[in-house]
Amino acid sequence: MQPNTLLDSLIDEARMSHAGFAARVNRAGHSRGLGLRYEHTSVLRWLRGQRPRGQVPELLCQVLGERLGRTLTLDDIGLGGTSAAPGQGATLSVFVERATALWRSDQQRRGHVVEAPAVTGTHAVMPVWEWENPPADMDVSRSGPGRVGPADIELLRTARAHYELMYRRAGGLATHTRIVGFLNAETAPLLRGCYSDATGRQLHRATGGLVAVAGICAYDSDAQGLAQRYFHQALRLAKASGDAGLGAYAVALLVNQSLFMGEYRQAVAFAEAALRTAGRAITPALAADLYAMQAKSYALLGDGRAARECIGRAESEAGRIRPGQEPDETGYVEPGLVAVQVAEALLSLGELTAARSHAAEAVGAPAHDRGRVHRLAMLSQIELRQGEPDRAARTAREMAERARGMESQRLRDRMTVVRLGLMESGSAEATEAAGYIARALRVPL
Repeated sequence: MQPNTLLDSLIDEARMSHAGFAARVNRAGHSRGLGLRYEHTSVLRWLRGQRPRGQVPELLCQVLGERLGRTLTLDDIGLGGTSAAPGQGATLSVFVERATALWRSDQQRRGHVVEAPAVTGTHAVMPVWEWENPPADMDVSRSGPGRVGPADIELLRTARAHYELMYRRAGGLATHTRIVGFLNAETAPLLRGCYSDATGRQLHRATGGLVAVAGICAYDSDAQGLAQRYFHQALRLAKASGDAGLGAYAVALLVNQSLFMGEYRQAVAFAEAALRTAGRAITPALAADLYAMQAKSYALLGDGRAARECIGRAESEAGRIRPGQEPDETGYVEPGLVAVQVAEALLSLGELTAARSHAAEAVGAPAHDRGRVHRLAMLSQIELRQGEPDRAARTAREMAERARGMESQRLRDRMTVVRLGLMESGSAEATEAAGYIARALRVPL
């Protein structure tokens, strides 16, 4: 079940508590001869995605509509025929209302939204399938309050770059609340504004890039269900913009999340979909990252032949990257990123010497602060596997020092794995480094 953010947003707009809303639904039901006994826990179940039975969905529309002074449909409250999956069968205007409702619920830290698990199976695959296949959005213009112009779109692009840099320096936990606040205060009114088809496509593209960063921050905070919903939003916005490359980038984020969640076959399939559908719109940097993640997936599945084939393709695409010729979103594919991805794949295949060579190459290449921490963690793990605990300890200590000031659950996970490896090595220097990491991890996020 997916959280019903539309219903949550409307209850909040109506300024009703869950208990008060349940009481009003009961009274409305009694007027129709229904003996309803709902309470606040019932409302919470509805917000978590459970559909009430019988005439109750219509009663919800009635109660909220009377309070807000407007007529509401089942689609308006998230209980219509298009509410089964994110974006499935929904018009662009309905999608916008659902997206902005999610942002509002996220900003208010609603537990049923923030703590929702990631969906699997058909619900996970459907947004990618819909991005790949017709119909396309023939006209994304909208008539609303306030005309959207080039300055508004430039604001969104500037904000995306700002929050991405903040994420790299401070981590997703620190950045997430800031970017979600911006989405609610600045982006939502623009999406509901007035714009032509041409301006609308630029607006949806700029919003897609910004929403993707919000998803990355949620992923980094270990809110996997929330991150997935943001990635799905970015994919839908990419389709509305007509930018296949942006869509492939959003799918790449889903590939990375699938890898983290152990859905290796899904990761392979999603990467194939991105490469196939984007076609010539895909850039060398994004193609290199997709092939590298496929290599990691195949390695974890035990398919060495396919992993090595993808490694070759990733390295070939990486050689074609030209600075200044990539969109802003793929700037994360810095020199050395593919090398560390390949190192992970080779480590999974048990090829330690080759993995060490690639990891050392990655550490020696330029990288932003966050990327440097990940690369040092990988090199330290490989050095431990090769029986060099003292060298691994020095690498790990540098890793921990560079991670200072960052609030990231993913980085803490990497540091925890390295620390456990150091403790098991039996080396005095490794034990000391493990203690240094432990002290860093004691600071709560």
